[in-house]
Amino acid sequence: MNKVILAFSGGLDTSFCIPFLKEKGYEVITVTVNTGGFSFQQLKQIEKKAKQLGSEKHYTKDAQNTLYKYFASYLIKANYLKGGVYPACVGPERNVIAEEVAAIANLEKTKIVAHGSTGAGNDQVRFDLALKALIPEVVIVAPIRDENLTRKQEVEFLQKNGFDINTEKSKYSINIGLLGTTISGAETLNLEQKLPDEIWPTVKTSGKKEPAYFTLQFQKGLPTGLNGKKMTGIKIIKKLNQIGAANGFGKDYHIGTTIIGIKGRIAFEAPGLKILIKAHGELEKIVLTSKQIFWKSILGTTYGDFIHEGLYFDPLLRNIEAFLDSANAHVEGEVGIQIHKGNFMITSLKSPYSLMSSKFGIYGEKIGSWSGKEARGFCKLYGMESTHAFFINKKI
Repeated sequence: MNKVILAFSGGLDTSFCIPFLKEKGYEVITVTVNTGGFSFQQLKQIEKKAKQLGSEKHYTKDAQNTLYKYFASYLIKANYLKGGVYPACVGPERNVIAEEVAAIANLEKTKIVAHGSTGAGNDQVRFDLALKALIPEVVIVAPIRDENLTRKQEVEFLQKNGFDINTEKSKYSINIGLLGTTISGAETLNLEQKLPDEIWPTVKTSGKKEPAYFTLQFQKGLPTGLNGKKMTGIKIIKKLNQIGAANGFGKDYHIGTTIIGIKGRIAFEAPGLKILIKAHGELEKIVLTSKQIFWKSILGTTYGDFIHEGLYFDPLLRNIEAFLDSANAHVEGEVGIQIHKGNFMITSLKSPYSLMSSKFGIYGEKIGSWSGKEARGFCKLYGMESTHAFFINKKI
């Protein structure tokens, strides 16, 4: 029998893959990679489910540290929000999962790997590109894509083979991880409907009367503390996920062009990562020069787009990471934040490297290291070309 390593989340798509692949003559070995979306009990239930569906062997791997160190940290440094809205929760996870699956494939001495992606989404591209980079001569099996199956057909196949499926839950594909949750299916397949309130896993409409106030501490562009208490980046994201969710912040819809070139719509929750990106972006404004901020926005967007589109292994990203590390060397300080009924506000900023110093002058109030005459001369020279062009064009 051919030995195949299946990336297994326990959802409908990957559950379908186990009996389907066995029917095709494969010996199925499942790998569940925890990127922050599963509790210990859930991981045990997923392992049990894999065995019930026919998995010969099951591996459980924790990859939260890898996800934060090599992906989340740079997305924060880059201030990346896809389309100005979505903080790219899923793309980084798929690379981490692919790396763990490739390691198990090497351990089990096979080059055959399977995933449950469809032929109409982004994940197929992310998995395929990562696996091809990690495993020379890899053979990728993607039953749902390759057979062009619908979710309805998957459910029918599983039921026919004696497996109970919650048909209501099968309407949605929900991916939960450290960086956030994405929801697709049903109402997201069009532009006219919103998700039912009960489908959002954590972020509900907040009825709290009082705002939540807290501070975040940063060093070298990364969060190091919450309310003055030192914490790891992972713990900070988890705490911020709780704070944001309790105050109705962090859920939204994202519409964009997919990797394969069609428009797509998803719903997402990402309170923690979105708070960190917004706070980091404001702290940068008082530390970096306008030229640094300009080029960071371009390179940061390029970096995030490459991650989102499955191009993590392109050497350009190592170059941009070096730039992001350098640009964030002095992004240090404290950010005060208020969240109330879904509204987010930066209330205070301070940094030992702040460029907003009274000795340089106070905007709109006080001249600093220049004179009034110098200011007059600057105003005249700064717009000289523009005013001359306007006069000549008007005259002609």
